[in-house]
Amino acid sequence: MKELETLLLSGHDVRALLPMNECITVMEGALRSVTDGSSILPLRTVMKLDGTPNAFAAMPAVVGKGSGASLGAKIITVFPGNDATPFDAHIGVVLLFDAEHGKLLAIADASSITAIRTSAVSGLATRLLAREDAHELALLGAGVLSLPHLEAVRCVRDIKRVRVWSRSGERANELAARARKQFEIEVVVSPSAREAVEGADVICTITGARTPILEGAWLAPGAHVNAVGASIPTARELDTAAVVRARLFADRRESTMAEAGDFLIPRSEGAVTDAHILGELGDLLAGTVKGRLNRDDVTLFKSLGLAVEDVASLRHIHTKALKTGAGTRVSLGGLRDG
Repeated sequence: MKELETLLLSGHDVRALLPMNECITVMEGALRSVTDGSSILPLRTVMKLDGTPNAFAAMPAVVGKGSGASLGAKIITVFPGNDATPFDAHIGVVLLFDAEHGKLLAIADASSITAIRTSAVSGLATRLLAREDAHELALLGAGVLSLPHLEAVRCVRDIKRVRVWSRSGERANELAARARKQFEIEVVVSPSAREAVEGADVICTITGARTPILEGAWLAPGAHVNAVGASIPTARELDTAAVVRARLFADRRESTMAEAGDFLIPRSEGAVTDAHILGELGDLLAGTVKGRLNRDDVTLFKSLGLAVEDVASLRHIHTKALKTGAGTRVSLGGLRDG
């Protein structure tokens, strides 16, 4: 029976059905729902594996209300050491259920959804906070989020030149070559993070660093930073000076105050208070807070990644898959016997 079928969606399916420009629009709706209260979003549950830096995480959410709501969760393993292996550091699935009977509608590859939606949110933040004439992009990190971030920022700003830095010079060179071929844009490899950042209009930190790789003293007046890589209270990519001098915005205030080392460590030092978080991206979208006040403001978006982003992404993918016939259909049960 078709009503019992669940759609399995591979990474290839996800990439085909969730182009970056569409995902930015989907993320706008998801983040509006966070701020206006039309979503349910518990803090993520993370179970550490004894004696290792590895973890197992569950991120549930409800997007929307009533019979039109979407229920779902992302279930992933987080193995930081995979950076030196053929495997992604984050591996898992995103689940989508209907809100009428609780039927499992879809199971999709989490790695591809995460890479696209994380980058799309950075693109949205860049649209809301970066100067209109931003042309120079710095990418600190050359992992799986690097090319999607370049694509996302290019969706919202006319980027003419990209600077790439990574602790692995080989990976930085590989990224630069791929970016030149895919986007036909000038891409240079910087010998240091400082040289990548100085004078850049938009900076994306997408590393696995636990201690700062970006200093506030390097930021040019008017720069915008998307701080993406660190997502636990004890890790940060930005030093305290960078946070202090910036107008700080979050994907979700509650998550930032519970999980973001980029904010929590400066707060523990007494350098900032909770009031330093000026608002969420949803507030900027609603026009209830102001982002950039003048041309020379340094703006900062702290990204943690939210389950509503995953669920909204899969809802969009599932809708398109039903129309195109993409994915593999399986029956996993769900009807009572008899």
